Amino acid sequence: MKARPYLIALVLIVLVAGLLVVFRTPSNDPAKQQETSPEAAVEAGAGAGDTYYPTDGNSGYDVTLYDLAITYEPGSRQLDGVASVTATATSDLSRFNLDLEGLKVSEVKVGGQPAKFAQEGDHELVITPATPLAKGRPFTTVVTYGGKPTTIDDASLGRSGWQVSSTGGAFAAGQPHSATTWFPANDTPRDKAALKVAARVPDGWTAISNGLEGPVTREGGWTTFTWSEETPLATYLATVAIDKFEVVRSQLPNGTPVLDAYAPGTSAAKKPIQAQGPAILAYLETKFGPYPQRAAGSIWVADQIGFSLETQTRPIYAAWADLETVVHENAHQWFGDSVSIKNWADICLNECLASYAQWLWLEKEGTDLDQRYREGVEQRRERSSFWAPKLYDMGKGNEFRGVYDKGLMGMHALRKTVGDDVFFKALQSWTAKHRDGNATWPEFEEHFKQASGKPLDGFFKAWFRDSGIPDDQYLLPVGVRR
Repeated sequence: MKARPYLIALVLIVLVAGLLVVFRTPSNDPAKQQETSPEAAVEAGAGAGDTYYPTDGNSGYDVTLYDLAITYEPGSRQLDGVASVTATATSDLSRFNLDLEGLKVSEVKVGGQPAKFAQEGDHELVITPATPLAKGRPFTTVVTYGGKPTTIDDASLGRSGWQVSSTGGAFAAGQPHSATTWFPANDTPRDKAALKVAARVPDGWTAISNGLEGPVTREGGWTTFTWSEETPLATYLATVAIDKFEVVRSQLPNGTPVLDAYAPGTSAAKKPIQAQGPAILAYLETKFGPYPQRAAGSIWVADQIGFSLETQTRPIYAAWADLETVVHENAHQWFGDSVSIKNWADICLNECLASYAQWLWLEKEGTDLDQRYREGVEQRRERSSFWAPKLYDMGKGNEFRGVYDKGLMGMHALRKTVGDDVFFKALQSWTAKHRDGNATWPEFEEHFKQASGKPLDGFFKAWFRDSGIPDDQYLLPVGVRR
């Protein structure tokens, strides 16, 4: 994710404002009245273990595939869906949860048999199968649901999830939450799964999603677009975008399919930027290793949303997005998409590295990064607000403070501390080791300590674990001194 620049400066104000909406009046909805505390919900199977978002995701099973069939009518903004969720039980299950927000479930089947269900709290769909599920057993849950999807107010970056576009369509994007506003999911980056989408929209509209484009069928005034993403993805990286897109298809030199979609009014300004996408990917491969996805491309919306997002294989770009944003989101295809975080406290693994990719692109274009770094340090020495954010385990609501600016400077300092050869070889072995999986920031630190053979504990503590400006020995490593 790359945030719109002015929003970074407003994070603290938005956080305070966000606190004002936490306290809710009692609900008259019986389902809402059943909401439990995070501790009780985790005991009931809701929650995957993230300390920042204790009720996100669920325990007891591992999803392998989301197979979604949705119908969306832009005029009424009604979405109807059938989600087939294939998973394997990791515990003996008499009941289990999925996450779904703002949409009403009408039927649930597990293993082809009707199951009892209840929607509790803000997003818990509690399912009791007719027969308990034994540990190790594969099973498929089919959920029929519908309604008008809602957006989620994110404390750091504003509105996310399902959003109605200014051009009349809609799109789904946001982190840490997005998927659950349009399909039931195990909403945690820890449970990555394949995705299939069949999106039915009125004739004249186009539906774009992740991965490879499949057959398009038309019947009775409706068109169904099909998509398949076989590479496991975290749920927040799943998307569908519906608009009267201009679609441009091409290929990377190795044959990887590229699909770029431009919402009305965006193509003239954005095509020249996106045209550099293949060159960007080719350059990033020299730094990070082979491109880890089966497809590439972009979705350009006409809206001034607060961020662009690395939706897997096909990032969503806000109307303000520029060339550096394209570099950033494509770098995420390695850092965040292929190698995904295990906890939201690890977000620097995504954002610090994707932000540093912007500097690498500038270096390719002739920028002296050492000089840029030294000037940045001197300009900010007395700006305590710049150095204040922690880059690891920064606390809920602070995930996107510091990672875009202090974080990229920390990455350059790491590069100059260990040397170019070690730095880039370690990044490539990191993306290879954790490809299509999950990783943590402590694992990243250990990886670089082993790769460099240097005692880096003091460096990582000063730059990433502590608040405040690092001591000069870490702030100005030998590699950047004049």
